[in-house]
Amino acid sequence: MPSLYLHIPFCEHKCIYCDFYSIAPNGEGRENYGDLEGRFLNALEREIDLRGQDELFKTTYETIFIGGGTPSLLSPSTIEGILTRISTRFSIRADAEITVEANPGTVDLKKLQGYKSAGVNRMSFGIQSFHEDDLRFLTRIHTSEQARDNVRNAFRTGFENVSFDLIFALPGQTLERWKSNLQFAIELSPTHLSCYSLIVEQNTPLYRMVQSNEVRLVDTEDDAALYEYTIEYLDHAGFTQYEVSNFSRPGYKCRHNVNYWNHENYLGFGPSAHSFWEGKRWWNLSNVVGYAEMLTRGLPPVAGEEVLTRQQWIDETVLLGLRGEGIDLEGFRNRFQKNLLTEYDVLIDGLLNDGLATIGGERLRLTMKGYLVCDEICRSFR
Repeated sequence: MPSLYLHIPFCEHKCIYCDFYSIAPNGEGRENYGDLEGRFLNALEREIDLRGQDELFKTTYETIFIGGGTPSLLSPSTIEGILTRISTRFSIRADAEITVEANPGTVDLKKLQGYKSAGVNRMSFGIQSFHEDDLRFLTRIHTSEQARDNVRNAFRTGFENVSFDLIFALPGQTLERWKSNLQFAIELSPTHLSCYSLIVEQNTPLYRMVQSNEVRLVDTEDDAALYEYTIEYLDHAGFTQYEVSNFSRPGYKCRHNVNYWNHENYLGFGPSAHSFWEGKRWWNLSNVVGYAEMLTRGLPPVAGEEVLTRQQWIDETVLLGLRGEGIDLEGFRNRFQKNLLTEYDVLIDGLLNDGLATIGGERLRLTMKGYLVCDEICRSFR
């Protein structure tokens, strides 16, 4: 079943490593146009209405993900209003997974209780590290204790599904230092963890710091060692790795992200949000004001679109499948009239013999060892 994504483009502060579209009060990228939040929310309602009227999208949706930016800057009543608007325009499964991303510096027990009452059933916290100096380097606005309190309060509120993100391979990070982060994480008993290697994106302060040699990154071998330890540690802690960077306890995979990796249809709302529907992809303007103005005129706020060629669809199916829970070989044959096992027999035999992949239940998937070199393997299929 398809998914819905909503991009909330506001942050209290832009972190040095983030290249997602967002704006911060009095910060870099902030447009000076008065009540920007009000204009955005009105436009978001119009976009939901516009897409909800289209017969193409009249189906049932199984996940809603409110990301950003920092969605937790919005009040519970605002989140409730958004979810109510969605439910009046789209058919949502009764057991839908409904996620809100949160910065630990922007929520407290009362706010979490409000989100729960609004219908949210999954919280995802951007913790990144439990070390104060790491948080200062990443320019996060929260403290380690606030992060711990948020996770505890989420469970206290009644959330059964609580996830958070961590970043490894920070400059100067040792294996012992990263081990302590994982230990602190497990002590909080999350149901899901996302562990990402620090990526330097262009047009970010971190990129400029690296280019000027102000910051020196961890070398490739140490980065790989940290990742390998992560996989092994979380496996021993009872987590299943179901995507390159994602780990869950049994029954708590992020259904929304699984839909992405399975190339399911999804609709995106908000500035910069992407959508994918039956081989067509489009993306919205990355500007709150322009986004709002388009919708005021009754027009979709689309900045660009593409229709995937057959080969692009094949390549993306392979890439997403290998990054996630594997490629459904029968489904691949039915969709593309192409047998992956015969088309890439030598490559796949090599992966199997080297312990980098397995085949079971008509699914080709990478092993823990294969995840370590996932990008290289994906390139081999092109």
